[in-house]
Amino acid sequence: MLEKKSFPIDQVYVPVKRAKTLDAAKVEALAEDMLENGQTTPIRLRAGKGRFVLIEGLHRLEALRALGEETVEGFLVHARLH
Repeated sequence: MLEKKSFPIDQVYVPVKRAKTLDAAKVEALAEDMLENGQTTPIRLRAGKGRFVLIEGLHRLEALRALGEETVEGFLVHARLH
């Protein structure tokens, strides 16, 4: 079972390929919702070299960053071995 934890936003790395999918309007709408309701869905991360790598939740992460938050709720998952 995954355990929800709090992670420092400044230690989350967003891969370039994933960052290209960012939609500013979606981030703004999520930020407004988060002001009223907080973060309702955790993001997913994996451990990297001295940082955490974003797997899922780019818009939630960027919305929290836009609001000036320092932490994000998320699940730490293991990378899949192929």
